[in-house]
Order: sequence, then structure tokens, then C-alpha cells
Amino acid sequence: MPMFQLPPATAINKPLYKKAIFEKFNLKAAERERFDADISRMSLVARISPATVPALAEGQNVKGFYVLQVVLKQKEYDVKNILLLQKLIPQSIVFALQYEDEMQLCIYHTSLQQSAWMQTEESIIPLKGLSLDEVWNNIVTSIGNLDATSEESIEEQIFNREQREKLLRQIESLERQCRTEKQTRKKYELHQKIVKLKEQL
Repeated sequence: MPMFQLPPATAINKPLYKKAIFEKFNLKAAERERFDADISRMSLVARISPATVPALAEGQNVKGFYVLQVVLKQKEYDVKNILLLQKLIPQSIVFALQYEDEMQLCIYHTSLQQSAWMQTEESIIPLKGLSLDEVWNNIVTSIGNLDATSEESIEEQIFNREQREKLLRQIESLERQCRTEKQTRKKYELHQKIVKLKEQL
């Protein structure tokens, strides 16, 4: 079991059974099938709180959080399943998604932040900060690959990145249309739209 370089006192081993989740939350058949197609098993493997890490003060927003290990059946999973888990479990959670010998860390903060895939033994959850709010923000920054030294808040950085990704998708779509467009006038119009969008990047 990966311990993410967390203190031994944080370790717990509490399996979460899919059947119990399906029954408790009365999931629709389509949701169950989608969930079951991606997820093999789940277990709460760590609890970080002032009780398990006495050096940490309780935060204003974060009183404690769990690490939920999710063993995947396939690497290309549906993000909706992780969002569903976050919605169903009213706790602050770091998701440790494991596929074979690789792992990806995810955390929900305004939207789902995902780390790059890495070897399981290399996955670390840093406990940097004096309070759980600080620790949580540092984990979000680490997993979301955000800039801890930026003058922008974490939320602003996430919002700006999402806007940039949206623009890039629009540009990509228009460039595809432009390549296949036969009419010169329409091609020119598409090109002008692309130029305007690129100026916003």
C-alpha cells in the first residue's frame, strides 16, 4: 500500500464497497455501469487531521482530509466517476488513482485538479504548512501544477487556465474547419476568428 510519505499515524485501512455506495445513494443503472467499468476497488488509506498529525492546526475551511485509494480497471477512466465520488462523500479528499504500477493524484478545488501519471512509489502527498488550510492549498498547488509564488490566488490560476484551455479548443476546432473549407471568403472569416482568439491567449 503506498503511504505517500505520510506519517505512519495517518494510516487507516477502511475499504469502501461499491455495492454499499450504489445502495446508499440509489445510483441509476447507467451510473452503476459507468462506475463499475472504471473502478475495481476503493479504500480510505489515510486520515490527516490534528489528531493524526499533532503539529498541524485545524484550518478555518479544512478540519481534516482523507486519502482515498481507487484501483482502476483502465487507465483512461471517466472523470465523471471521480466527481461522483467527491459529490457522494462529503469530505475533503485526495484521490490516489492506481492503475497497475502507476498512480495519478486528483483533488477537487473549484474543479478537479489532476497530476501527471507517475510510478506508484514516487507519489507523494506533501504536508507543507502550519494549518490544514495551508496544507490543503499546497497539495492543490502541487497536484494541479500551479505556481505557489504567483500573485494570483489558486482559484484565479485555475480559472485562467481553464479559460486558456477553452480558447485553445476553440482555436483547434476553427483551424480544422479552416483546413477543409473550400470557399475563400469563409476561409478568410475563419482565419480572422482564429487571429482574434489567439490575441486573447
